[in-house]
Amino acid sequence: DMAEPIQQLTRNNNPQERQSIPFTLIQRKEKLGDLLYEKRQYGKAKWACIKMKEKQYEQSICLGFMKLMRYICEQNSSGLYLGITVPIVTVVHTDEAQSAMTRAVTVAYYLPEVLQDEPPHPFDSDISIEEWPATIVYSR
Repeated sequence: DMAEPIQQLTRNNNPQERQSIPFTLIQRKEKLGDLLYEKRQYGKAKWACIKMKEKQYEQSICLGFMKLMRYICEQNSSGLYLGITVPIVTVVHTDEAQSAMTRAVTVAYYLPEVLQDEPPHPFDSDISIEEWPATIVYSR
């Protein structure tokens, strides 16, 4: 099921073609010279998002990512490979008391700058195009 998207990604897997999402670095945490995480602020932008709630947190992330890859690799209204932006963001949801993580996650793909004004529509109805306000992200 993922053979075509993986082949498309492989054909287009040139690191120079990956677009880094513009951000402002807020904090960088290191331990013994190794990067533990960065706290970043991203500006307002459009993202392709999918919300997943599988039995295991990891399954939600994997399945959401695979669905987004299909969208990126031609299963969209343009019929074209959209290009990779990094990072792909995973939003972890917590319970109402914010004391525990839930199984629900949102996996999100930043639409490249050239697509921000008119993003291609996904064929998969589980994927939505959302405009996010400026957002704080923790990245590893």
